[in-house]
Amino acid sequence: MINFLNLEYFLAAAEELNFTRAAKRLYISQQSLSSHISNLEKEFGVALFNRTAPLTLTYAGQVLKRRARQLLLLREETYHEISDIKDFTKGQLTIGMSHTRGRKILPQILPVYQERFPGIDLHLKEGNSSELDADLLHGDVDLVIGLLPFKVENVETVPICEEEILLVVPDAVLERTYPGQLARLKGQLAKNADLTLVKDCPFLLINSGNRVRTLADDMFAEAQMDPRIILETENIETALALTLKGMGITFYPRMFMSGQDIWKEQKEGFLNTGFYRLNSPKARSILGIGYHKGHYMSQATKEFIRIAKERV
Repeated sequence: MINFLNLEYFLAAAEELNFTRAAKRLYISQQSLSSHISNLEKEFGVALFNRTAPLTLTYAGQVLKRRARQLLLLREETYHEISDIKDFTKGQLTIGMSHTRGRKILPQILPVYQERFPGIDLHLKEGNSSELDADLLHGDVDLVIGLLPFKVENVETVPICEEEILLVVPDAVLERTYPGQLARLKGQLAKNADLTLVKDCPFLLINSGNRVRTLADDMFAEAQMDPRIILETENIETALALTLKGMGITFYPRMFMSGQDIWKEQKEGFLNTGFYRLNSPKARSILGIGYHKGHYMSQATKEFIRIAKERV
């Protein structure tokens, strides 16, 4: 009968391909690790490692490495499922979300969720869209909240609400790029915000890997534009703040606009800026929750999705 502890230790050694590093990672002695692996090799009657320098896996070791991951994941999911059936008083939920979107969405969901389910330990993992997609694929998060579609396979999605990406254009940038045409361009942008109207303007964009940037790049391609990008940043609020100071043009989700200090700043006359609805269908998207359809969905995850659909 397979010993799960032997499997865990073997997998660590198979990933490290170094017994010293693997033992250190497991907080056990190298002698203890070797003993566990020897027991596993005796059980299967084959060598799992080529004891060479550097250490390598035999073909049997390669097969067991793949199977060990599957077996250990299945064991973990089984324990989670049984625990949920027993009672819903304890559990854990890890949520993946972008830094900025969490500020807007989570206050609407988490206080209600925690009040209803105080025994669930909540963890938040923040990152850009590409990082969170990878986390979801590898099981490092239970769910991700972001703009659909998710760029990863085997993900089921639950739509929450509509989202729209706006074009943020300071009057100063228009006047500087197209002298004497400010009134005409503002009228055209308000009526039909086509990116070609501002094709010569400088752009401030969020880094590649973020969903808003992906949508922006798609719209540039659709408009057959090669934009003049003067700055890229990981923080969409930085891009907006610099845009409001007249440095360039950016894209900004409509959802983030409520409660912004930028409205106070504009009222005080610091800068006149237009927030325009783009004419591209790519500017309109759906905010949703994604979860790995091949993994067991805990009761904690189901309840979070239900509350998110109620509150957002």
